[in-house]
Amino acid sequence: MRTFCGRANPTTGSMEWLEEGEDYDYHQEIARSRYADMLHDKDRNVKYYQGIRAAVSRVKERGEKAIVLDIGTGTGLLSMMAASAGADFCYAIEVFKPMANAAVKIVEKNGFSDKIKVINKHSTEVTVGPDGDMQCRANILVTELFDTELIGEGALPTYEHAHKYLVQEGCEAVPHRATVYVQLVESRRMWSWKKLFPVHVEAEDGEKILVPPSEMENCPGLPSVCDIQLNQMPSSDFSTLSDVVKMFSVDFSKPVQSASTCYRVQLEPVKSGKAQIVLSWWDIDMDPSGMINCSMAPYWVKPTSALQWRDHWMQCVYFLPREEPVLQGEKLYLTACRDEYSVWYNLQKARADEEEQKADVCVESPVCRCRAHLLWNRPRFGELNDQSRTRQYIKSLRKVLKTDSVCLCISDGSLLPVLAHYLGAKQVQCMQPSRIDLYHPHELMAGTNNLEDKIKIIEARPELLKPSHLKDKKISVLVGEPFFTTSLLPWHNLYFWYARTAVSSHLASNVTVLPQSASLHMMIVEFQDLWRIRSPCGICEGFDVRTMDDMIKDSLNFRESKEAEPHPLWEYPCKSLSEPQEVLTFDFTKTVPEHCLSTEGSVKLLRKGKSHGAVLWMEYHLTADISVSTGLVQLSNEKENCEWNPHCKQGVYFFSSVIESEILSDPTAVEYAMNFDTKTGEIAMDFKL
Repeated sequence: MRTFCGRANPTTGSMEWLEEGEDYDYHQEIARSRYADMLHDKDRNVKYYQGIRAAVSRVKERGEKAIVLDIGTGTGLLSMMAASAGADFCYAIEVFKPMANAAVKIVEKNGFSDKIKVINKHSTEVTVGPDGDMQCRANILVTELFDTELIGEGALPTYEHAHKYLVQEGCEAVPHRATVYVQLVESRRMWSWKKLFPVHVEAEDGEKILVPPSEMENCPGLPSVCDIQLNQMPSSDFSTLSDVVKMFSVDFSKPVQSASTCYRVQLEPVKSGKAQIVLSWWDIDMDPSGMINCSMAPYWVKPTSALQWRDHWMQCVYFLPREEPVLQGEKLYLTACRDEYSVWYNLQKARADEEEQKADVCVESPVCRCRAHLLWNRPRFGELNDQSRTRQYIKSLRKVLKTDSVCLCISDGSLLPVLAHYLGAKQVQCMQPSRIDLYHPHELMAGTNNLEDKIKIIEARPELLKPSHLKDKKISVLVGEPFFTTSLLPWHNLYFWYARTAVSSHLASNVTVLPQSASLHMMIVEFQDLWRIRSPCGICEGFDVRTMDDMIKDSLNFRESKEAEPHPLWEYPCKSLSEPQEVLTFDFTKTVPEHCLSTEGSVKLLRKGKSHGAVLWMEYHLTADISVSTGLVQLSNEKENCEWNPHCKQGVYFFSSVIESEILSDPTAVEYAMNFDTKTGEIAMDFKL
């Protein structure tokens, strides 16, 4: 059976209908999964194995048979650990059909088919009894249902159901408990992901300041967690205001409640400052004594222990509803509220009427009231707050705008129309093609900044632009950052070029287009750790999981050509093995050509290392001498790692085989071929080592 899938092409903006096989969703799911990352997590695997051995021993010492329930078995790894540790029987539950099929093969290949039954169901649908999926209730519950926030994948309702219907009272659980830790910090960098800072514009008639309205200032934002690799956040970018505090813990060996609840701890700031952010992570004890512990604590909390790199469990950044000035030593209460799937925080100063204060705690999940958090995601807030980037746009606009300029801005959620107005353009119009349904930034700020009726919104897509939209005037300055919310890969923002082509009949003959052009750049790198997410695992803790490797490989090869994937590389250290190279250019002063843009060449590996892949990014040439990069900021920092634009995701193309460059007298070359199909807006790429 084949199905037609509708998708909006992020580069061309057109709606496309693609015929896909029935396996398409499976392949997408597996290719993008984090199974390889989990199998490479040595610390996790070793601790689970130790915890499972100990649990099986405790049950056997009581003279009972060890019956294991493994929820979310994936490859079947934890069930195989239990079987090899002496468990009498294991029920391995996996809801995702292709994964359950793989688990059956892996279990069989490792010789455990007589001890492990794979059940392809959601755990809430599993039945117990003589004719059921399970003959009897289990006395050992093994799960790995956690995400960075601990509960975001539905661990609590799953445990709640399992304790009611699938396991015996007083069962052993691996992990036995989880504990969530928090630390209060001040960080201008992280706070810039939640709120808009004032923008200063030097105009002809003095300095103008674009001020965010009070509803944006006081908006709690969205409840979704911001999960990042905190180990890549330099200590200079935040200031800790409290010690690390234990917020709450969950004992998985006892019945678990998933209903919404709150936890409260008392804090005393270790220094004065502005409380803005709650950093959080968790650890899990695999045994009741807490001797077998697996921790997500960041580098400054456990500076002596070797950090295990993992991408499936990171650390959390939570934004307080508003900035709170705090004094060293004063008494504060931090409250964590949670529902079944998410957590949010509130900070209060202690008052005399403590009992009444407890009742004050906000239990409702935060809701964005200012609408800005619906328009901009966190990296986008960071980008709009990047003053040096904004200065480049102001400098460029100042060069091209005149008092009689008729200006059209095509970008999503952009401040460029406001900047163009402040810098004296006679008429400013704007379109945000991907988000026609949402407010424009200047609408959100109109009242505070006297912008009513100053900027005209055109609620149409570029191809539907009419002369009447422009008061029958021709556009003399066409601007874009470009930024579109539908873009995933760096070159998807080339949609600006297609939009520019669509409006070309409305452009003056001497129109200025800003940016005037763009270029695609590439560099070969060695990743410190990110390579693991695409690296075959082979044997994991003595178990053969090559079936899983083959399954991921097949899914990655499902498309005729391999594709690059987006990653925020500031979180994933890498070293450059080649010089950065410009590979394609796009001239926005002209319309999109009918023919494809192709290039081929080779790039020399100049440094020793393992070539894991190529990183790709865009640079936008605003004017002849002003450019902004979405990728490389610095080739090598003090740790010899590349420095990347922290607001953008870069494209990463992983090589299917890794090449080690050793002898530099005769550098190895990587050959590449790139083809930008102007009909589809897609870039096909091929690398030969």
